[in-house]
Amino acid sequence: MAEASSSDIAKDAAARAAVALVEPGMKLGLGSGSTAAVMVRRLAERNDEEPLGLICAATSAATAELATSLGLAVHELDQIGWLDMTIDGADEIDPDLNLIKGGGGALLREKIVAMASDRMVVIADPTKVVEQLGAFHLPVEVIPFGWEITRKLIGEALVAEGMEHRPILLRKRDDTPYRTDEGNLILDLALEQIEDPARLSRVLNALPGVVETGLFLNICRLAIIGREDGSTIELTPEERG
Repeated sequence: MAEASSSDIAKDAAARAAVALVEPGMKLGLGSGSTAAVMVRRLAERNDEEPLGLICAATSAATAELATSLGLAVHELDQIGWLDMTIDGADEIDPDLNLIKGGGGALLREKIVAMASDRMVVIADPTKVVEQLGAFHLPVEVIPFGWEITRKLIGEALVAEGMEHRPILLRKRDDTPYRTDEGNLILDLALEQIEDPARLSRVLNALPGVVETGLFLNICRLAIIGREDGSTIELTPEERG
């Protein structure tokens, strides 16, 4: 069996710490991506040992399939209503716990589920913690109709915001356009750095054709960062602000 990498150890540590926050009977949002998948597996292990009576909402079809296969009860969000907590990963986390998410393509459902929760907890390894958002490409979900026009409008908006010559890349998988669970496309914005995330979010979301961006602002209340030695640290906006 291959030895676990330092990243794997860190992800597992963060996942275990987050699962420890789960209380019996919770209505729980399950995130998407590699770190969230580790969390789902650890949650299922705990549920096997100690049935928790959880009702879960998944942020992607892949997460729903994984959770169901491991014996967790997954329902549609509208059937559940409001959630007690959502646990998810992130691609970048800044000092105020603002996030870039969507590297796995599930940003729309992830944001809906997070906003329908009393609390969003993010789990990550130390590489995801940054001083300023933007090195990771910002995903923007757009509808397929007229997507090239939408890309042009995004480019013009970026120029107006002082971000000239920023590539806007159509996400592909196996040389074909990637489709989200909702059948939409994703444009990845290579911005290098984002000076004012709140303003950029407003500007992009005002454009026709844009469904949602991967900027998760003032949503996360706790970030659990796993370390390569298996320990964790907890970050809150107050502590890091």
